[in-house]
Formats: sequence, structure tokens, C-alpha cells
Amino acid sequence: MPDDIVRFLAQITPDERRAIFKTLRHEFPIHELETRLNTSAEVILEAISRASDLTLRGIRGIIAEAAFKQEVVLTFTSNGASWKEIPLVGDHSFDFALKDPRGQITIQVKMQRQKEQRPMLASEANKKMFRHLDDHFVVETQRTRGGKNADGTDTRPYRFGEFDLLAVAMHPSTNNWSDFLYTVERWLVPTPGANQLVFKYQPVPKAPNNLWTDNLETAIDWLRSDMQRRLPSSALSSEE
Repeated sequence: MPDDIVRFLAQITPDERRAIFKTLRHEFPIHELETRLNTSAEVILEAISRASDLTLRGIRGIIAEAAFKQEVVLTFTSNGASWKEIPLVGDHSFDFALKDPRGQITIQVKMQRQKEQRPMLASEANKKMFRHLDDHFVVETQRTRGGKNADGTDTRPYRFGEFDLLAVAMHPSTNNWSDFLYTVERWLVPTPGANQLVFKYQPVPKAPNNLWTDNLETAIDWLRSDMQRRLPSSALSSEE
């Protein structure tokens, strides 16, 4: 932008700058969704602000995926990196697939769970399973929509082997959409009485440790090392 325009904008009043901005907004949409919905970003955001808590929970999950794409995937696959993102078509048990010369890894992105507008603790999610984990947050690891298989079993739980890494958006506790913690899927707590299923709640530490890392490359190294670990829980007892 020419310096004289910058100086001009600095000299006029906030109301005058706002009027110029509104004029330019008619010519330059912020996002293609404005064109698809034939309305402005301001109207879309106003609609979101009126949404119920349940709807906002879903929106936060979508934001977490978008943030992971912008903050992690694009950086991880740029600047001549050996990693490439694999475009996904259709429904999958994971949100992202990345590939390097050694092979493909899949990542499921979930949002740190909240309760009453604050980060939820693992011990609040399930007292029997996580009664000693008052120093851990929690993430809900199951599909958003439920259903039944032909044999009547619930389709919401993930089966072990459906993805490789779990990425948890830590925004509720850090207020930063670029903060993620990662762990290996095979380390997750299994469902009591059904060890082939991933338990619907998983404990998440408040800082990286030997089970969770804030570095995607470290998580991939853990995955490919075949290390056998397990997230902490009390004796696998039935849910409350």
C-alpha cells in the first residue's frame, strides 16, 4: 500500500475509516462463504452468536479443525517439506491424512471438553475411571452422530485402528487456537468390557508429558516407534 494512503487513513477519524471499510467490503468479501450464502460475514457471525450452546459446541469443533489445517498442516507441509496432505473425499474416521516417503498417517482432531464455560476435568467426566486425575482435563472421543449397526451395536465409539493420532485443541484452557496436544491412538483408554473400542472420554494433561506432546513430529515418531504405552485410568470398571 502506498505511504500516502497509509498516512491519509491515519489522519482521518475512526468513523471515516469505518465508512471506507464498509464501502470496500461490498467489493471484497472476507470469505467465499459470503458468496455461497449470499450474505455478509457480519450477518453470518451474528447468526452464530445467537446459536444455542449445543450448536456453538459443534462450531467450536469445526473451528478446531480449521485451526489445525491453518496452524499445523499448512506449516508442516510447506517450505519443501517431505510431508504432503492427502485430500479426503467422503466420510472417514479421521479428519486429516498426511504422507511422507515412509507412508501415511491419519489424524483425528477433537476439542477439549468444557463444562459450564470452563475446561472440564477428567474426574468430572467419569469418577470411576479417572477419580485420581483431578490434574487432567478431558476430551470426548466419539463420533458426533449416533446410530446402530445391523447387529444393534452403537456406531458412535471409534474402534482401535480407525486413525493413528489424536490431536486435541486446547483452546478452552489456553485461549489459543494454535495450541494442540497429540497422542498415539493405540495408547488411548479402551472401553471397559469392550477393549476393541476407544473409551468415549480420554484424560488430557495440562502440559506435555511422556504420553502427550505439543509437537506433531514427536507424535509421529512415537507412532512409528511401536512404543507400547497407555493413558492413565483407574482399574477398568464399568461407567457411572
